[in-house]
Amino acid sequence: MPEDICRKKLDIDYETLCKEFKWEIPEYYNFGFEVVDKWAEDRTKLALVSIHSDGEKASYDTFFDLKCLSDRFANVLLDLGVKKGDRVLVMLESVPEWYVVMIAMFKLGVIPMPGTVLLTSKDIKYRINRAEANMVITDVAHVGRVDRIADDCPTLRHKMVIDAPVLEWLYYRDLMDKTDSELDMKRVERTKTSDPMLLYFTSGTTGNPKMVLHTHSYPIGHYVTARFAQSLTSCDLHWTVSETGWAKAAWGKLFGQMIVGAAIIQWETPGRFDPDGLLRAMERHGVTSFCAPPTVYRLLIQQDLSRYNLHLRHCMSAGEPLNPEVIKVWKETFGLDIYDFYGQTETVCVLSNFPFMPIKYGSVGKPTPGHDVRIVDDEGNELPPGVEGNIALYLGDTRPPGLMKEYWKDEEAMKRAFHHGFYFTGDRAYRDEDGYFWFVGRDDDVIKSSGYRIGPFEVESALMEHPAVAECAVVGAPDPDGIRGIVVKAYIILAKGYEPSDELTREIQDHVKKTTAPYKYPRIVEYVKELPKTISGKIKRKQLRESSSG
Repeated sequence: MPEDICRKKLDIDYETLCKEFKWEIPEYYNFGFEVVDKWAEDRTKLALVSIHSDGEKASYDTFFDLKCLSDRFANVLLDLGVKKGDRVLVMLESVPEWYVVMIAMFKLGVIPMPGTVLLTSKDIKYRINRAEANMVITDVAHVGRVDRIADDCPTLRHKMVIDAPVLEWLYYRDLMDKTDSELDMKRVERTKTSDPMLLYFTSGTTGNPKMVLHTHSYPIGHYVTARFAQSLTSCDLHWTVSETGWAKAAWGKLFGQMIVGAAIIQWETPGRFDPDGLLRAMERHGVTSFCAPPTVYRLLIQQDLSRYNLHLRHCMSAGEPLNPEVIKVWKETFGLDIYDFYGQTETVCVLSNFPFMPIKYGSVGKPTPGHDVRIVDDEGNELPPGVEGNIALYLGDTRPPGLMKEYWKDEEAMKRAFHHGFYFTGDRAYRDEDGYFWFVGRDDDVIKSSGYRIGPFEVESALMEHPAVAECAVVGAPDPDGIRGIVVKAYIILAKGYEPSDELTREIQDHVKKTTAPYKYPRIVEYVKELPKTISGKIKRKQLRESSSG
């Protein structure tokens, strides 16, 4: 397509879009057949660019390649006796085979359980046994972790390695060479949109991970993620910085992108993060759309950005505060804003800043089309602008297709999340007079001090604006003076070149007083070398609260 069309931004009236948007949810749907195989009819249509571990070489897969390979792997699964409804743990780096095995399972109705390669043996055992999975697919670097616990997993029948033969393991390449290339549809059971499709484990910030079960309608919901929040078209090359084990991969490396026909780029095994390598790769391959967490942007702007001739037209970020300095440097260099958006493992993108409407820095934007998101009290009563409450998704007559089916095997979690006609996200926010949402924090993380409710997100955002702060986390802690009960405490990792001192502490506290309401500043500041995090990189505030209370 011509360059001007590829770089053209959506010209849409937001209110009209939301009013006219309607979900079309068929009775039967299968992402593998309806999306991948449909695009494969054009045998030249690029689907995937995989940069090799050296950062230089790359392989290219068309939709037709993925169709043929996924059909072949579907035959492998059928020959092994893996059937619709079976659960399979998939623990792979960002390699093309991840797409092949995932799409093949979607076609058969087998339920993949994506997992990060950071999972320990204990994590793997918990997931296999909790979900009663009967198969695991990984690479040679991680087979040892599985073997250590395999005897303690009674449902586990098949272990498959992707990249090299291993004793007592099925070898992917060997099986792919031996099976039929064409998928006999008589062996395939059709999938309804209501059938289970995908199983994610939450990050477990407050306990054992919950199982989030999505149905075959889930990809349909990601159309709005790709088309409106990410502004993608069929001529884009999109890069989301994420491991394949996170739900972020479903958001930015699979469903919505392929539905609209955008190509996806990934770096197979980058190991230690290489900001220069990433920027050079973006330039070399002509990436047009980019999404990364704030941590990545902070590392990127430490490079001399003027050295890179990027072809970007849209940039996004989510998950934590983004420093104003990062936004400023990025826009000065590339002329692009960084758009924030919001959603969960349990949902698709339900709130976003859009390129076709004014952006408000610090806000997570407005509801995406097809999602009635409100700020409500615990009984589901909508709250007025400026009043903090629960972020809740109204279910209405048509349940949004991107919302999970359930927390599988967890009735208590379901009762907490679904009531009064809403899905309660567990997050807190407020809505301003213009309809923009402003994230406050997880309900469990909100600090109640001297009659005030203080969201850690806002305080952390203020802290991150100070040049001395590289990373931080804010929790409630007992007042050492015994006056206020609970006060705000900040754990801070200092930026390079700064050392802890009473003078620096006062400077940081004064900065927060000026940036936010004075009562929100951290009365206690503790400098640390690292913060406790889940394997998905989320801060374990519960652990910090317990440490502060002790």
